[in-house]
Amino acid sequence: MAKPIVAVVGRPNVGKSTLFNKIIGKRLSIVDDTPGVTRDRIYGDAEWQGKKLMLVDTGGIEPKTDDIILSSMRSQAQLAIDTASVIIFVTDLKSGVTAADMDVAAMLQKSGKPIVLCVNKCDRVGEPPMELYEFYNLGLGDPIAVSSVHGHGTGDLLDAVMSHIDYSEFEETEEDIINVAVIGKPNAGKSSLINFISGEERSIVSNIAGTTRDAIDTKITRNGVNYNFIDTAGLRRKSKVEDNIEKYSVIRAKMAIERADVCVIMIDGVDGFTEQDSKVAGLALEEGKACIIAVNKWDAVEKDGTTLDNDRKKLMVDFSFMPYAPIIFISAKAGQRVDRLFELIKYVNEQNTMRISTGMLNDILADATARVQPPTDKGKRLKIYYMTQASTKPPTFVCFCNKAELFHFSYQRYLENQIRSTFGLEGTPVRFVIRERGDK
Repeated sequence: MAKPIVAVVGRPNVGKSTLFNKIIGKRLSIVDDTPGVTRDRIYGDAEWQGKKLMLVDTGGIEPKTDDIILSSMRSQAQLAIDTASVIIFVTDLKSGVTAADMDVAAMLQKSGKPIVLCVNKCDRVGEPPMELYEFYNLGLGDPIAVSSVHGHGTGDLLDAVMSHIDYSEFEETEEDIINVAVIGKPNAGKSSLINFISGEERSIVSNIAGTTRDAIDTKITRNGVNYNFIDTAGLRRKSKVEDNIEKYSVIRAKMAIERADVCVIMIDGVDGFTEQDSKVAGLALEEGKACIIAVNKWDAVEKDGTTLDNDRKKLMVDFSFMPYAPIIFISAKAGQRVDRLFELIKYVNEQNTMRISTGMLNDILADATARVQPPTDKGKRLKIYYMTQASTKPPTFVCFCNKAELFHFSYQRYLENQIRSTFGLEGTPVRFVIRERGDK
C-alpha cells in the first residue's frame, strides 16, 4: 500500500534532521550545527497510531539566495513539497520569527497543502514559553511547541499531521488487480514495454536515459485478469544522480515497489547485467516482492545457437541472491514473448500469496529432519518442534525450536529448498521467523 508523504521543511539549522531522526527512531540524517548539512532529501518510514507514513527530510530553504548549493537545496525542498500530503514547517524558538521564516511561510501557503507549524527547541517542560505566541504572525494557525532533542511535543505534532491525512485515498480498493512495478536502470526499455502493452504512448519514450521522471499507472485487462502497470523512473547510480529531480525519482521508485505485488526487473540485453541492476533488484527483495527478471532488447542482441543458454547461466550467477526469480528474454518494441511475461506475472503473484497448511508443513519438516539431522553445538542439538505459516506476500514461516542460535542460516536454506521442491514458490522470496518455545 502506498504511504502518505510528509515533508519536513524550514530554513537551515532549525533542527529538521534532529526532529526527523526522533520521529523515525533512527539516525538516518546527519545532524550537525553547521547550517546546510542536509543537502539531499532523505526519507524514512514512520508509524503513528497504527498508521504508516513516509517522512522526507529536506535541505534548509533559503528563499532569497544566489548561492548554487542553497538554491539547489531550495528546489529539492520544493519537489518534496509538491509531492507531500502534509508539510511540517520547522522554526526555531530561540531565533524567533525571522524574515526568512516569513518568506518560507509565504512559499508554503502557495502550495495549497496542509501545513503543521512546529516551533522547535522548546526544551523546558510545562507552560508554553511566551515567545511561542510570536509564531502566530506566520499566519499558519496554532504553533506546536516541540523539543526534537528530548522528544517533547512530537506526539502532538504527529497528531496534528494525521488529522490532515485521509487514509482511504491510500488504500487499495481493487483487490482483484495485480500491481506490477516495472523497475530497472534508465533506458532499459521500461516505458517501451508499457506502451506496447497498453497500445498507446502513455509514457514518453526517448533514447535519452532518464526520460520518465515519475511513476505512471497503466491499467489493463488481459485474459480476464486485471493488471496495473507502474512505470518508474530508472534508478541511477548514486554518483550519477546529479539532477535534483532524479534524486527524487529514487524515492518514487521505492514507493512504486511498495505498492506493487510483482516487480519486473528490466535488464538491458545489449548492455548486459550491471551493478545497478543488482541494487534495483535488492530494493524489491527487501520489500519481499515477487520478481521476474526480464531481459529486454533481445531482438538487438547478436546471437548464435548458444547465446540464450549462456546468457541465462550468467544471469543466474549475477542474480544468485534471488535464485527463485524466473528469467525471460523479451523485446518490448517488437512485443516478443510479452504474452509469456503476462503468464509469468500472474503465476509469481499466485506463488507470493500461497498459503500452506500447518499439517503439510510439518510433514515436510519431519521428512527433512529425518534426512538431514539438525545442527549441534557443544553436544546440544537443535530441535524444531513445529512450523506454521504466519503470512503471505512473501510466504513467511515461523519455526518453534529449543534454541534459536542453533538454527543456522544454512539449515534454514535447506528447509526453504525442501518447501520449494514440494510447493514451487517460484518468483517469490521466502522468510523464516525463528522462535524459542515460550517466546511470544
